[in-house]
Amino acid sequence: MNELENFKSLGIALAIGLLIGLERGWHTRNRDEGMRVAGLRTYGLISLLGGLWGILAKEVTPLLMGFGFLGLTLVLLVAYRESLDKFEDFSITSIIASLATFALGTLTVFGHITVACSTAVVITSLLGFKPLLHGWMTKLNQQELEATLQLLLISVVILPILPDKGYGPWATFNPYHIWWMVVLIAGISYLGYFAIKLMGDRHGPVLTGAFGGLVSSTAVTINLSRLSSHYPNNERVLAAGILTACATMFARTLLLTWIINPALFRFLLPALLVMSLFTYLSAFLLWRSAHEFRTGEELNLENPFQIGMALKFGAFLVVILLLSNVLKMYFGDIGAYFLAATAGLADVDPITLTMARMSQQSLNLAVAAKAILIAASVNSGVKSIFSGAIGGLILARWVAGTLAVAVSAGLLVTWSGYWF
Repeated sequence: MNELENFKSLGIALAIGLLIGLERGWHTRNRDEGMRVAGLRTYGLISLLGGLWGILAKEVTPLLMGFGFLGLTLVLLVAYRESLDKFEDFSITSIIASLATFALGTLTVFGHITVACSTAVVITSLLGFKPLLHGWMTKLNQQELEATLQLLLISVVILPILPDKGYGPWATFNPYHIWWMVVLIAGISYLGYFAIKLMGDRHGPVLTGAFGGLVSSTAVTINLSRLSSHYPNNERVLAAGILTACATMFARTLLLTWIINPALFRFLLPALLVMSLFTYLSAFLLWRSAHEFRTGEELNLENPFQIGMALKFGAFLVVILLLSNVLKMYFGDIGAYFLAATAGLADVDPITLTMARMSQQSLNLAVAAKAILIAASVNSGVKSIFSGAIGGLILARWVAGTLAVAVSAGLLVTWSGYWF
């Protein structure tokens, strides 16, 4: 039985080597025979060697693995040194891939077959996606690189060490919860920003609105409204882009509540689903009825992440949380609704996060859901005003009309009492 297991492991090791070798061989397929350091067969043999060496190490001593790995490294370095005389190729990718292949072959005989196979697929994908990954690198500027590192800093380094304990009045200030919500918003905006960065406006304002809505539907509204004055007779397609961003904002609100408080998500789902689907449908119909639109202008979005902006958002969130408790204590549900309407003039995210958290404690779910819908409705009204003030009456007619119907339908679902 042990021999059968060894044959199985060696077969998997060989398959892993051939998989990685297939990509490496294809990469150097234009070179003449004998001009490649390692190809399909060599990678298969390296992985098989790892498996055989692993079997031997299990029978004798695990120290043999170190000697086998060191010996392979020396052979690869000598081959690499000789290849430098033939090619001006200073990349060590193939050497690292060969060493990883040896290690994966060894893992199979030690029982880690799933890990070995999964890692082989990941390695092969990384090797094969070289043009795509390098293309992304050429599009990445200094600010975006810094934003990526800062986002990793606040999420991977800072978040885990923050105390998960409430401080201040009503234990409002919980450093871990506040910062986690900052990371959540920053992460969603970051993904949306780079979706815009990679796709640009090659597929028109609608796709721009879909990704831009993850960053800021207000920014999308302002930018596309501005284009309306530069590109007349394109109000339909520009309105479609704005409405797509607004519909994405409704969907984003649902996503945030689902992550923080699934019970509140179930309360909000009917109304926001109606608002989102109606707005998406209207945007699609406007896009279908409009002629093709292309512009070389990029959507002007802010830097994907800044520490200063994260700190300001966190501070604003604490203020909203504190005010929510104060207004709830003195004015009851009306206080929450008033705060939601005021916050919605600027942004929907802070009040959404606040209500989602408070509804986990003392705030009634129905009150929290209605407050979020009020903020979303006010924010939609603000974007309607922006579209008219910047883009003109024709654009405003499509945007404001659609959002008015969508918001009315959502509020009707909510205040009818059918769902609450």
